[in-house]
Amino acid sequence: MAWFKKTKEIKAEKKVKIPEGLWVKCDSCKEIIYKKEIEKNLQVCPKCNYHFRISASERIKLIADEGSFVEMDADLSTTDPLDFKDTIPYKDRLEENKKKTGLKEAAIYGNATINQRPVVLAIMDFSFMGGSMGSVVGEKISRAAERALEDKIPLIVVSSSGGARMQEGMFSLMQMAKVSAAISKLKESGILYITILADPTFGGVTASFAMLGDIIIAEPKSLIGFAGPRVIEQTIKQQLPENFQRAEFLLEHGMIDIVVERKELKNTIYKLIEHFMPQPLNEG
Repeated sequence: MAWFKKTKEIKAEKKVKIPEGLWVKCDSCKEIIYKKEIEKNLQVCPKCNYHFRISASERIKLIADEGSFVEMDADLSTTDPLDFKDTIPYKDRLEENKKKTGLKEAAIYGNATINQRPVVLAIMDFSFMGGSMGSVVGEKISRAAERALEDKIPLIVVSSSGGARMQEGMFSLMQMAKVSAAISKLKESGILYITILADPTFGGVTASFAMLGDIIIAEPKSLIGFAGPRVIEQTIKQQLPENFQRAEFLLEHGMIDIVVERKELKNTIYKLIEHFMPQPLNEG
């Protein structure tokens, strides 16, 4: 008697092909999430609230009033002062990044309004060579500070960078001093300077203008520091605390002023401007 005779032939299960680009893995919680769900949530993970990196154009739409942003010095472009070559020549690397991102550099700036309040807005884009600060990035941030001083309106800078650009050597490092000097003039004149630290903000950017704000805001779970955690652990030969260099850790230890979710960022900036630089009442 055939006790184990199969009455029906079991058909092999068909594998369902999932089109690429429909799902995204969160860098923080490692969950696989439907891409459109993240897009609807302003590029924020619905599981753990990690804020994904966004482009400069997306950031402008998030912070500035619709249609109010007017870019300045859009034609500034980087030269190759050291004739630098690593795996490929620096000039070729620049061209690759221009084609990939549609940007000419890792920062843009211009005039804008936030809830009808005029501001100068400068934004770094990590997708262009890791948001690294070269001569043009430093020049743009400096000019943004000068314009804010001239117009006597707040300066808002969004940082997202791996630090100084090694391909420009000392020319890149000089930007730290140049930008810091421009920002010091704002402070002397009582012009409000707000910095927003996005994931990640490191190196010479952190060591200069990113941490010089009158108010320092960070997005949730953003990595912020000078050297990376692995380098620090190897240097001090100790294990670092959990969530070391995350925005929440820095807030707890007094390095930043406030952690703000992306959906609340525009209104938070507006409230700070209204509090620290209130508009005078119209006479008559």
